Amino acid sequence: MTSLLERLTSALGEVTTLVEESDGALTVTVDGLVASLRVVVIADGLEMVSLTQPLAWDLPLSNEIRDRVAEQAGLVMLGTVTLVEKLGDGRVADVMLRYNFPAAGLSEEALRTLILLVLTTGAEVRRVLTQ
Repeated sequence: MTSLLERLTSALGEVTTLVEESDGALTVTVDGLVASLRVVVIADGLEMVSLTQPLAWDLPLSNEIRDRVAEQAGLVMLGTVTLVEKLGDGRVADVMLRYNFPAAGLSEEALRTLILLVLTTGAEVRRVLTQ
């Protein structure tokens, strides 16, 4: 039986730059952005894919940035866009996209399509926030 991690590697290796990390994570690159994918076992027979994609970092923290991130968070249907304030670093913030989903029953093509939809959405949010 092929593991979910092997299925992800197979599905994404054809269309992205992919690095298998020593801790079991996969690092993928799409549209110049990296993302981390992990397989998380929640219960017997329930495996989740956990995706984290940094979208922007060290943005000057302002009400305008908060509003722009909130607007983008409201538009994203696959994943959660969050503003991570780094108050100790001169009032700057990072923006992250996170998405977790159960992978049971998804074909390699479906996994690839879903993950690429999330990652390309993240790249678009980055473009909007950094222009």
